[in-house]
Amino acid sequence: MIHRAWEESLDFMSLEVIKVESPTDEVRLLIGELDTELNANYSAEQRHGFNISRLFQPGISFFVARMDGNPAGCGGVAFADGLAEVKRMYVRPIFRGCNVAQAILARLEQEARSQGFNRLVLETGDAQAAAMRFYQRQGFTRCETFGEYAKMPAASIVRSVFFEKRLDG
Repeated sequence: MIHRAWEESLDFMSLEVIKVESPTDEVRLLIGELDTELNANYSAEQRHGFNISRLFQPGISFFVARMDGNPAGCGGVAFADGLAEVKRMYVRPIFRGCNVAQAILARLEQEARSQGFNRLVLETGDAQAAAMRFYQRQGFTRCETFGEYAKMPAASIVRSVFFEKRLDG
């Protein structure tokens, strides 16, 4: 539980979202926390997140959000097969509700537009109710499977939920 004094101090914190080019200690910390959360709800076969080394390959832009210099969240966008896909989006629990997710997603959308994409897609799990509500509030709608997911066995994506957002305008 967040103490009220800490909650109030969050209003005065500075938020920055920066592109990172290599796996830093912050990235390892954030991805480790995300993996711990996801491992509690999904079998290995049902987890489709990129590992750290794959996040820093060509065709992927990855970002870390910091509040007053502290790692608050992360997210990436992968460009492959004509798709711009959100990958490894995460906000640490202490920073949830502080617009960190909105800032990361806005940066991912900006990156996709700058690469010439007008559609952003993502896959999340059915246990991620808060994430699904967040994406829907940000203009995402459910869609059919896409890309590599469409080639996977049904058991691998039975708990997957797919979303898209048009980036026009």
